[in-house]
Amino acid sequence: MIDIVQEMIATDTKSSLRIAWLLQGAGHYWQAIVSEFVQIFPNTTVFTASWPGFMSGFENAFALRQVGTVKFFSTFRSTKGYVPGFTYLSPRIVNHLLDYKPDVVFSVGFTMWTVLALTFKPFNGWKVIVVYDGSSPGVDYRNSWLRMALRRYMAKLTDAFITNTEVGKEYLVETLGADPDRVVARPYLVPHPKTYSHCVDAPDLSELNLQHPVFMFAGHLIPRKGLQELLEACASLQRRGFQNYTLLVLGDGAERSKMESFAESENFSHRIKWVGEVCYEHVGAYLQQADVFVFPTLEDVWGLVAVEAMMFGKPILCSKWGGAVELVIDGENGFVFDPHDAETLAELMIQFMNNSELIERMGEKSKQIMAHHTPEIVAESLAQVVAISLGNREATVV
Repeated sequence: MIDIVQEMIATDTKSSLRIAWLLQGAGHYWQAIVSEFVQIFPNTTVFTASWPGFMSGFENAFALRQVGTVKFFSTFRSTKGYVPGFTYLSPRIVNHLLDYKPDVVFSVGFTMWTVLALTFKPFNGWKVIVVYDGSSPGVDYRNSWLRMALRRYMAKLTDAFITNTEVGKEYLVETLGADPDRVVARPYLVPHPKTYSHCVDAPDLSELNLQHPVFMFAGHLIPRKGLQELLEACASLQRRGFQNYTLLVLGDGAERSKMESFAESENFSHRIKWVGEVCYEHVGAYLQQADVFVFPTLEDVWGLVAVEAMMFGKPILCSKWGGAVELVIDGENGFVFDPHDAETLAELMIQFMNNSELIERMGEKSKQIMAHHTPEIVAESLAQVVAISLGNREATVV
């Protein structure tokens, strides 16, 4: 793969290209991605508005500048989906870009920083690549004529796109009018094994006393994540007399007390282990104890935690409303379901409860799928997107 990239971009060019990443937040997953990207393009700097510090194992993996802070203003509440609103980012990013003089700018989504990068592009000659995580009703803003008009104009000015999903590509091409030859659909938000191998102070899980099979959920305890729908499936299991399992819940949020009360009222609270909020580096320890990962989201443009579970060799019960569903082959490494259909989800859980061989077989398939989606492969794909932005339309991203 590196040989292909070298053919597209000369070695001396790769080392001299100045590349800027504009990230609202340089959290755990972006650190893993950029740490591999700089192996190909060492002259890279990340500009971010939110910086939690380097994770263990990634210390000083890339150059970084923090620019202002990030603020989100919601326009109205959304009970079951993404909260619509507007994200404020410091306009001082322009001064930093003018000082840095990049050749290529990666910018995430249709943010203020992307608008500014595209506005100043004609005067400075840099190329702009928009990173679009994925498509869903809550982030596409199809009903906002103003946002749609702005995004269509931005799409014409953008030199290349990369998105995790085919659904994301369809939105960029069919709805926004982006050039299909400049839109790449391939998963780039993937986990890095080093994140977990360098984990310090790993939790001791021996006291959890888990009853297998263990179904694991991880996410904020908010309506959009679909835990309530998963609990309704567990209530169905209780009514049918299925009690030989554990639901391991990682995360916290405003809905927790309500969900705990529901489980108590349906007499299956003893089947749930409420772990609470867990730092990112420790998630792997819990995944190792799980048998099946459940992703019951009502709306997610991607779903990195489901992809992490696949890396750990877990079968996935995946909502059809999560972008990561494109990595789930129904019946091979998991099952796809509608989270609003509690009875069907319960039936799928029963299949795993009755067949331990199914867990092993599907988990192995998840590992095989993830062998094609490593951080190293992602970095090489991003290098090919750079080649596309520089005018090489023959670049093929794998």
